[in-house]
Amino acid sequence: MATKPGILTDWPWTPLGNYKYVVMAPWVAHSVYSYLTKDESERDYSNFLILPFLLWRMLHNQIWISLSRYRTAKGNNRIVDKTIEFEQVDRERNWDDQILFNGTLFYLGNLTLKGGSNLPFWRTDGVIMAFLLHAGPVEFLYYWLHRALHHHFLYSRYHSHHHSSIVTEPITSVIHPFAEHISYFMLFAIPLLTTTLTETASIVSFVGYITYIDFMNNMGHCNFELIPSKLFSIFPPLKYLMYTPSFHSLHHTQFRTNYSLFMPFYDYIYGTMDKSTDTLYETSLKRKEESPDVVHLTHLTTPESIYQLRLGFASVASEPQTTSHWYTRLMWPVTLWSMLVTWFCGRSFVVERNIFKNLKLQTWAIPRYSIQYSILRQRAPINSLIEKAILEAEEKGTTVLTLGLLNQAEEVNGNGELFIRRHPQLKVKLVDGSSLAVAVVLNSIPKGTTKVSVRGNISKVSSSIAIVLCQRGIQVSISNEDGYKMLKEKCGTAVQKNLTLQKDYSQKIWLVGDGVGKAEQKKASKGTIFIPVSQFPLQKVRKDCFYHNTPAMSIPKHLENLDSCENWLPRRVMSAWRIAGIVHALEGWNVHECGNMMFSIEKIWQATLEHGFRPLTMPTDA
Repeated sequence: MATKPGILTDWPWTPLGNYKYVVMAPWVAHSVYSYLTKDESERDYSNFLILPFLLWRMLHNQIWISLSRYRTAKGNNRIVDKTIEFEQVDRERNWDDQILFNGTLFYLGNLTLKGGSNLPFWRTDGVIMAFLLHAGPVEFLYYWLHRALHHHFLYSRYHSHHHSSIVTEPITSVIHPFAEHISYFMLFAIPLLTTTLTETASIVSFVGYITYIDFMNNMGHCNFELIPSKLFSIFPPLKYLMYTPSFHSLHHTQFRTNYSLFMPFYDYIYGTMDKSTDTLYETSLKRKEESPDVVHLTHLTTPESIYQLRLGFASVASEPQTTSHWYTRLMWPVTLWSMLVTWFCGRSFVVERNIFKNLKLQTWAIPRYSIQYSILRQRAPINSLIEKAILEAEEKGTTVLTLGLLNQAEEVNGNGELFIRRHPQLKVKLVDGSSLAVAVVLNSIPKGTTKVSVRGNISKVSSSIAIVLCQRGIQVSISNEDGYKMLKEKCGTAVQKNLTLQKDYSQKIWLVGDGVGKAEQKKASKGTIFIPVSQFPLQKVRKDCFYHNTPAMSIPKHLENLDSCENWLPRRVMSAWRIAGIVHALEGWNVHECGNMMFSIEKIWQATLEHGFRPLTMPTDA
């Protein structure tokens, strides 16, 4: 929102929220009905193609969003280093409003303007006219409009909303108040209206011109430099005719320079070209890929989780994965295609970059889904992908790599022990985070508890918790018979008396691992507290019981560049497995924590608190 919002700040359909797309329904219905009921000779293909064109614009923007987030996370050719937070994502989540606005005007123009319907596919004179009108009046008028918007009166009421984003993303280009979009459309309509009224317009000129606007807008705000210097060496005048991402990034950091739309020509003429433009461009082009201090290794969960990645839908990634979105179900062809791509993808990829004090953090994703971990023939390929990621981190000089592979690495590679055996001289330390996960669960159990029930599959974390509780004199009942036998062997004779095999449901504290279904939950007594001990949340089926988050902690303010949620966790909450790697790096602990190895639970808990991480509030505290 602008600092002093002016009139026509909000979009007309803002009250509709996520149902805003219904404003297009009458136009689309009329278009489809007209196409189906008329004879082929009477059909207006240009009207029918408006909807596919609007969908293409959305896809085009999404491609830029994903590419920009991937490149800026890696670091090569990144321009501005400042961070993006949730506030910016929330402000920019309505980037498709301008597409709905334009679509409405396209339908109106098609129905009312002479020459607006039954457009030919191509007309050379119309394409040339559109190009000349853009290079002439549009660029000139935009320059002066842009300077006017930086006058304190208009800036405080309108344009300051756009400049709230110091670090830009491609969609930042269209984040303006409604009134500002009206003025921009009036400018960009000059070539469109002129060619329409002179009956020289064509489908190619319309689609090509708007796609050009979208391409240049997205490129200018993508925050990484991609224009090769050879272009300007081969044709030096090009520097006056085409801007670069570095050129427009300076406008967002300096505010009073580089006002031009896509052609810097007018900034040179009127003396508003930033003096550091060329230097920033050359520096950004030479910038190398970033070497992280800590790498968090994870993988996809469900097929729809591709949209939850930070490289996916920005607004979806900024909410916990438990939030359901109807449109992701309609996108099953894209989902299926992404599954095929990840199936054949042969290496991990960077999805996120964070900063914690002096540490550079990155999250890498293994292109495999949860279900693939349970397929025996997939385990060798999965281990190969993980091993490649470990060796790549080693080559980059990473100090700690966390195996945050959603608990499934335990049965696939023994919590990373396989890689330690294969590479005993590894300098990068592998941390599975079990010790901190145990500490978080232990500190989530209400004080004064004398009995707990451990249910579900027995894992490294749940067995460690059970042993510590027995040592503290708390009675622990195990519902899994094999797990009970295994734990009894691990426990000393002095604490075995606190470990029992019971299948009743009277205990009020349940420590829940994987494998606990709805039927078992329904047998719990009223008021039972379910505390997960794995990274997978328990499906909530009881309204008369309490459900805790998976082992996680809230993060301090100085952990920056966080604009997405970690799977199903709330905003600015991080899993214990991921936090453990950060703490190991901060403390300089030069040891592995994987396989059967466990770090000191009390030591890592105290260190984690000292670095500003805080336990989450229990649902029973209210």
